[in-house]
Amino acid sequence: MRLSIFGLGYVGSVSLGCLAKDGNHVIGVDIDPVKLGLIADGKSPVIEEGMPELIAEAVASGRVSVTDDVRQGLMQSDISFICVGTPSLSNGDQNQTAILRLTEQLGEALKEKSEHHTLVFRSTLVPGTVEKTLIPMLESISGKRDGVEFDVGYQPEFLREGSSIKDYYNPPFTIIGASNAQAHERLRELYSNLPCEYRETSIATAETMKYFCNIFHAVKITFANEVARLCDGMEVDPHEVMGLLCEDKQLNISTAYMKPGFAFGGSCLPKDLRAMQYQAKRHDIEIPMLGHVLRSNEAHLDLALQKALAWKEQHGGRKVAMLGLSFKPGTDDLRESPLVMLAEQLIGKGMQLSVYDPNVSLSRLLGANKRFIENTIPHIGELMSEDLTPMIEQADIVIVGQNHRDALATLAKHCRSDQLILDLINQPQLRELDASYQGLSW
Repeated sequence: MRLSIFGLGYVGSVSLGCLAKDGNHVIGVDIDPVKLGLIADGKSPVIEEGMPELIAEAVASGRVSVTDDVRQGLMQSDISFICVGTPSLSNGDQNQTAILRLTEQLGEALKEKSEHHTLVFRSTLVPGTVEKTLIPMLESISGKRDGVEFDVGYQPEFLREGSSIKDYYNPPFTIIGASNAQAHERLRELYSNLPCEYRETSIATAETMKYFCNIFHAVKITFANEVARLCDGMEVDPHEVMGLLCEDKQLNISTAYMKPGFAFGGSCLPKDLRAMQYQAKRHDIEIPMLGHVLRSNEAHLDLALQKALAWKEQHGGRKVAMLGLSFKPGTDDLRESPLVMLAEQLIGKGMQLSVYDPNVSLSRLLGANKRFIENTIPHIGELMSEDLTPMIEQADIVIVGQNHRDALATLAKHCRSDQLILDLINQPQLRELDASYQGLSW
């Protein structure tokens, strides 16, 4: 294929070398004459093992050329990759000066091109930038339409400095957000040699993925370092602790707990977090991330309350039916259940609450769970109901806090179009209900 790459920094130069090695004809475009001169001479503009050989081989093949002319780069290719930098401003926002200037130039070049062209943005961009800013710019300047005379896509890059060539040829997946099927068809063919799944998604999702992959990596590093500081203070070997932690592939290094949902609770997680926060305080150790986990959890609980109260203010009606009360399905444990906390807050705000949870039977509660009920929420028995149908039919708001299959089926059958269905646990089938549906995490 005939490709052009705009921006020959780290991502651009690695992509140029790898794409040329794969047999494509690549024209590199940059405003920096030093980078252009190095590549033209078969030298790498970035320092990394394997890059000098990769660039030298690519240039020697005759499949690589360079220019500082944006129009030439677009005219002599069928697919363009935009890899210019988007550094931070002093306030933390993204500096999009380069991407906006280049998009303007690309729009001018598109105006003159008669053949269909595909543009793929790879620069890290704030979600919404491509669809709300860049595509309208291209259409306005070129006088052409996205999806008709040209296509636009977004491909996040996951190249780590120091191992970028290896990462290019062994990616976890290829994620492409594109405006239409034709763009996906061309890009799927381009990356058909890579040993991974090609994932089609929306442009906004692809933009967002880049950010949260990097942020997750930062969270993992911070978690390990805060564990190390705490362990050091308690005279425990942090390497042994983290080594054992990582051996658990069922809950720790896995997809467990990685779906958006409601706040956590129960008799373990909050208690253990508080214990380690106290140990940190006792040993004068700073753990800013772990120290704010409980507050973040409370913020998610607050969000559910605010959604319910906002509906009441806008539409009226105080009757709330809550599906679930224990801290998770399959147990009657109410200790530190976020649903119990939400119930208490709703009652405090004057809502008329009724609760359905087939796992909670007040007559069978024992031990610490029974004491918790008696000391904390002794009035909960008055709110419990075993007859779900009239609860749903009479409610103004239905809060789904647990995944009880029969209860969800009853809800689907008896909900009304003037009700709010507040889904705390991400149940896709509820999105199709005629009632007003709101999820907690989207």
